[in-house]
Amino acid sequence: MDFLKTISVAASGLRAQSGRMRVIAENLANADSTAKTPGGDPYRRKVPTFNNTFNRELDAHVVQLGRIRTDQSEFRTRFDPSHPAADERGEVKLPNVSSLVEQMDMREAQRSYEANLNLVSATRRMISRTIEILRA
Repeated sequence: MDFLKTISVAASGLRAQSGRMRVIAENLANADSTAKTPGGDPYRRKVPTFNNTFNRELDAHVVQLGRIRTDQSEFRTRFDPSHPAADERGEVKLPNVSSLVEQMDMREAQRSYEANLNLVSATRRMISRTIEILRA
């Protein structure tokens, strides 16, 4: 077993999930934002994608954060004619971000991150035990 390869593959997963968490955090931060102009479009939810690529140096498949797409679903609306971003009908467009969905995505990303981190920790323990055996 190649310990360096194992740690490198897990590290690629850590980087990908970290990037995913950054995108989710941005979505959550903008969940209640509105457009700057009346009738304008507010923040549009971003969706991370992942790429499975072959790393020739490692001779292994690794995961990378891919393109960040925008969610093209409809914006939510709220009737508030006194709001500065309200259109001529008094409707204010709100982002297409659901805080509940984002929180669930964040929890899933966190669990994937922890799984990769546990893999790195377990590999480090195996390396330490192997060194101990070789010293004896």
